[in-house]
Amino acid sequence: MSTVMVDDHHHEEHPRGITRWLFTTNHKDIGTLYLWFALLMFFIGGLMALVIRSELFQPGLQVVEPQFFNSMTTMHALIMIFGGVMPAFTGLANWLVPMMIGAPDMALPRMNNWSFWILPFAFTMLLATLFMPGGGPASGWTMYPPLMLQTGDALPFVIFSIHLMGISSIMGSINIIATILNMRAPGMTLMKMPLFVWTWLITAYLLIATMPVLAGAVTMLLTDKYFGTSFFNAAGGGDPVMFQHIFWFFGHPEVYILILPAFGIISQIIPTFARKPLFGYSSMVYATASIAFLSFIVWAHHMFTVGMPLAGELFFMFSTMLIAVPTGVKVFNWVATMWKGAMTFETPMLFAIGFVVMFTIGGFSGLMLAIAPADFQYHDSYFVVAHFHYVLVPGAVFAIMAAVYYWLPKWTGHMYNEKLGKWHFWLSTLFVNLTFFPMHFLGLAGMPRRIPDYATQFAGFNEIASIGAFGFGLSQLLFLYLVVQCVRGGAKASAQVWEGARGLEWTLPSPPPYHSFTTPPVVR
Repeated sequence: MSTVMVDDHHHEEHPRGITRWLFTTNHKDIGTLYLWFALLMFFIGGLMALVIRSELFQPGLQVVEPQFFNSMTTMHALIMIFGGVMPAFTGLANWLVPMMIGAPDMALPRMNNWSFWILPFAFTMLLATLFMPGGGPASGWTMYPPLMLQTGDALPFVIFSIHLMGISSIMGSINIIATILNMRAPGMTLMKMPLFVWTWLITAYLLIATMPVLAGAVTMLLTDKYFGTSFFNAAGGGDPVMFQHIFWFFGHPEVYILILPAFGIISQIIPTFARKPLFGYSSMVYATASIAFLSFIVWAHHMFTVGMPLAGELFFMFSTMLIAVPTGVKVFNWVATMWKGAMTFETPMLFAIGFVVMFTIGGFSGLMLAIAPADFQYHDSYFVVAHFHYVLVPGAVFAIMAAVYYWLPKWTGHMYNEKLGKWHFWLSTLFVNLTFFPMHFLGLAGMPRRIPDYATQFAGFNEIASIGAFGFGLSQLLFLYLVVQCVRGGAKASAQVWEGARGLEWTLPSPPPYHSFTTPPVVR
């Protein structure tokens, strides 16, 4: 009798097929689920971007109705941010954090399962709003009243889906913090953790601090529409600008949530392919913490044009410029790590270098936007669109792709196709710049954001941007092919993936173990 029970129990321990994925508490399985989900959302959000760009290919209204166009800009942002970038980073954290700190799994494995499975339901509901009477939300991802309050029956569903995404993020963050603070291997002090672990520890605190703020803001919208409150209704004594303050108090730390894990990834990859330890490890940790702290006191730089007092404009201008300092420290350290290194240019390194160059372009345009009097001209123009896409596409998205190429051989035991990987990088880099660089010129010439039609003088640059967008979108099919091909088989992962040249491992801890450079180079 007891043997049968033990046997039954044994079978329960190792479910197969769909139950393995539904009920898994294994951090690697959950990381994989997050990554596939993020990839699906990237393609859905990308198709929405292509709807936007096809409408803007020429002046005039030709492809979609203006209302649907506005729904596309809103949904594209919500899906790319909450469905693409954030779950991809969370998937990487699930896979890598326990392994990097020497933990057997995440601290709260069952909650880990739940925090993932909330997401498919949240995004199914969000996408379903497009088919409801009145169409989906058409207010931009910022959901400003009074525009958001004109959303039809979809409004409560949009807000509920945002609540679910927030719950998922908060649970994932609690799990990551609990894991890092309680489950490090003996001897793994905080200042010996790989930088990817550090950036996620800090990001997790940002998420826990800000997601409830967003939840509060959207709940106030809900009560304004259905329960007779007047938080943002001027006729009832409310203030629509208050919504902007609450939203951006969440929204500004959020943009650092979207980039800090990318900094961690790049800080793992560059030392490996430069065959040198990361330059300035502790300054990188302090820079990350400084960025996180400053992110809470700069929110109103999104609001220079609302009529705030001059003292407010000056405070937000200078505090925003201050963020350029720790960010500059990071860029300097990455370049210093590459300086005089024995560099090779495999696909992960190409994406990492592309990240450093193009993220810096986005950083400089951000510095321009921080200058309050200049921002009066740039505000709500395509210049802003160019700025944040430079930090989010060749920034966050390139870092995610770099991470996938970098760790995929370790996850699957197979090598990806290096030649195709390089093709993917060069095509993506060409088209991402073709798409977003002309937007700087459009914005400086006065083209506003979030419009389905525009004056004829903007036609040329819009045409180039649209061609770039379709090129970039099609290039990502190559990425999908490469990942699927690598997961299904291919060449066995070489010893180099595990050792690296001169004994430098691909998951190099930063700082590296003592004496890791004293071994003579391996002659192959």
